[in-house]
Amino acid sequence: MHRNPTGRIRVPSFSALFLMIAAIASAADAPPALQIRQKTLKNGLRIVAAEDRSRPVINLQVWYHVGSKDEKPGRTGFAHLFEHLMFRGSKNVGPEEHMRLVRQAGGVGNAYTTYDTTVYWETFPSNYLERMLWLEADRMASLDVSRENFEKEREVVKEERRLRFENPPYGNLLEQVLRNTYQRYPYRHVPIGSMEDLNRATIADVRDFHSTYYVPNNATLVLVGDLDAEEAFRLAEKHFGGIARGRRVPRVRVKEPEQKRRREAVVEDAKAPLDAVVASYHLPPAGHPDSYALEIAASILSTGQSSRLYRRLVYEQQSAMAAQGEALFLEGPSVFFCFAIANPGRDIRQILSEMEAILADMAKKPPVEEELTKAKNQIVASFILEQESMQGKADFLGKCAVLYGDPGRYNTELDRYRNVSAADVQRVVRTYLAPERQTRVFLRPAAAGAK
Repeated sequence: MHRNPTGRIRVPSFSALFLMIAAIASAADAPPALQIRQKTLKNGLRIVAAEDRSRPVINLQVWYHVGSKDEKPGRTGFAHLFEHLMFRGSKNVGPEEHMRLVRQAGGVGNAYTTYDTTVYWETFPSNYLERMLWLEADRMASLDVSRENFEKEREVVKEERRLRFENPPYGNLLEQVLRNTYQRYPYRHVPIGSMEDLNRATIADVRDFHSTYYVPNNATLVLVGDLDAEEAFRLAEKHFGGIARGRRVPRVRVKEPEQKRRREAVVEDAKAPLDAVVASYHLPPAGHPDSYALEIAASILSTGQSSRLYRRLVYEQQSAMAAQGEALFLEGPSVFFCFAIANPGRDIRQILSEMEAILADMAKKPPVEEELTKAKNQIVASFILEQESMQGKADFLGKCAVLYGDPGRYNTELDRYRNVSAADVQRVVRTYLAPERQTRVFLRPAAAGAK
């Protein structure tokens, strides 16, 4: 039911339409600037609203500033579990009734969990704004965290884990990479949590997690669309203003130690048919000035069949059946992945050596103008396409408000990419993707008969 962008490593997928738009993106205008209004209620709920009268719809999002990194050791998976529990009913709304009322209004909705946040959203005709505010306020104030609901949704999450992580080939690779990349910081586990922690969770644990994090002073209400900001503030005050402020929300204080030498791990996967390797590197947090050049570097490395990784490993040498680079930017210490699956009979360590040579070349020489322009165009085109919908606008506005701490950054983001120079790309590759900062994880098919 719910989409969960957990940052899993993906193999490339390409769209002719996207590439066509990317080719003309340099001439495209940025989306119109949003006129952003803010208000904070006495109970700590932050409201961020932006009027867009282009269509008679509104996207509403409630961002709870809690993700998998906020879970205690031995209690992983709670943030994602609540993504499910939030649809199980509240004081005035029965189980699954929330979405029925959204659909009855002609709307759609869903939720997702990340390492840093949990987000609930609806898109609906603008004349139903008050209904949606009431629905979200009701489950914030009076969610039914019963033993029955907890045990039922725990089984749903466990089955989801089996389908996404335990049964598919390479399904456990991301977990192994994060566990080896992070030594202390709680990005060491994926948002869905471990089966062991899900099994040992108690209703008391779950209720404590809810009372700690699902409070107005840990939430941001984002509204974008056909609305009047002052009226939206009035309605939000009406429905959310009476919810009691929670206790002080704990924040992660752990520091990830600086990595000064290469680390290596070898894991086995009985379901994987071919060898694979991931090389990971620590990056600065989302919104850091260097993050924009790093995203462009990732695009040069892996976006499209002319990208450096694909061209060298898949097309020219035919040593890999898939090769990808990806920057996963998070609120805390972030991570860059280089990933490859070997073709049959090819040496996975030699493939890693070729990946390292590609990175070393980027560190020695800045990208040529054609590469830089193409990468910028692809990123700008993707951003513009995402901002075509009210949900796309609200998604990024919420990110700016919660992760960057400044919703106004919404209107300046494209300039941050456009201002990146070839020298910037070379510098960040040399700084952050250095050999001593690498963690390499080799995945090998389990030996025949291995358990």
